Amino acid sequence: MKSMRMATAGMLVALTAVGAAIKVPAIIGSVALDAFPALLAAVLLGGSGGAIVASIGHLISAMIGGMPLGPLHFLIAGEMALLAFVFGFLFRRGKRWQAGMLFVLGNAFAAPLPFIFLMGKAFYLAIVPSLFIGSVLNTAIAYIAIPRLARFVEPYFSKTGEGQ
Repeated sequence: MKSMRMATAGMLVALTAVGAAIKVPAIIGSVALDAFPALLAAVLLGGSGGAIVASIGHLISAMIGGMPLGPLHFLIAGEMALLAFVFGFLFRRGKRWQAGMLFVLGNAFAAPLPFIFLMGKAFYLAIVPSLFIGSVLNTAIAYIAIPRLARFVEPYFSKTGEGQ
């Protein structure tokens, strides 16, 4: 069972690399479709699985984009991990609307807040529109994919499933 979870997490991390190559036009080139696999992982594997996929996925996306913010991407990876964890926590408890809204608002507006102090208000105002669009797209793709994938994966991960 543990190997099934690890294989699923590995496939979702690989999917982040594909999403990382699909960029949303931005002032900083690291806004991409790399978060939806983390949202899938947060629902299918739990919050900690989503957090791991989110942090690794963001770092892969940043590397593909040339690491424009350097070591600050580790801060962003931590923020992405937290957002994916909370998304999974809420979604799995039936608060799906709140999970999506929290992810979009957290990723677009709250996560870049430290950069006001590090890089200035102009940077924040320049990056927020692209982050908002990217967050909405990532969340929409996840909401489309989750019910379709859950029916295949759920028997292996549920407490009553035969894959245990």
